[in-house]
Amino acid sequence: MTRRHLLQKQVPADRKPLKSASASNMADDEIILSELSDEELVQQMHDDLYDGLKEEIEEGTNILLERGWAPYKVLTEALVEGMRIVGEDFRDGILFVPEVLLSANAMKAGMFILRPLLVATGAPKQGKMVIGTVKGDIHDIGKNLVGMMMEGAGFDVIDLGINNAVEKYLDAIEQHQPDIIGMSALLTTTMPYMKVVIDTMKEKGIRDDYVVLVGGAPLNQEFGKAVGADAYCRDAAVAVETAKDFMKRKHNVRVS
Repeated sequence: MTRRHLLQKQVPADRKPLKSASASNMADDEIILSELSDEELVQQMHDDLYDGLKEEIEEGTNILLERGWAPYKVLTEALVEGMRIVGEDFRDGILFVPEVLLSANAMKAGMFILRPLLVATGAPKQGKMVIGTVKGDIHDIGKNLVGMMMEGAGFDVIDLGINNAVEKYLDAIEQHQPDIIGMSALLTTTMPYMKVVIDTMKEKGIRDDYVVLVGGAPLNQEFGKAVGADAYCRDAAVAVETAKDFMKRKHNVRVS
């Protein structure tokens, strides 16, 4: 894997703090995280997320917190932005499933540190989302990436997992009362099931109560429109921005 923005920094021979190694694993490219400026450290954390370096992400997160960064700022600028890059390259076929799994695990390590701090500091909440892969489809990497990015953006995320029948979505809607329903599919044979879910919501008279977002490799904007979704999201970053935009509109309607 090629790191995008590797910082070059020599490590004194007599020091052994936690460091980030380049893709070439050469000692001359090793970096002492604690000696980087804030800007350099954030950039390096993007690179370390890209390379799935869990311990480096934990260390970088702690360093920024020790320097007085607010937990929400660490989350958005260091972790979420780094995963946005991962998501784009996964979408474009530059990164593959094993690499994205490593990046996701590194992101989770940072989130584990930040989550209790975010709760304690009252980080802004955007809304609530139920997300799942539709019936017949067992692929979940893209869905998991979206869920992680949504959580990082301030959404409460209820992940239904894979192979979800319409009843599973309806039960989750009744139980959790989300603002947004997210459906994912990777197979052309399963993507039509999204319309089954949306049509069932219409039959029950609840379709207009929720924002429905769809995504997955074989989908496109035309398909999203055809099945009656509010929006098609081509990747995790777009899903986050789309969800935030819909929540702003919803809030403005309530205010007015």
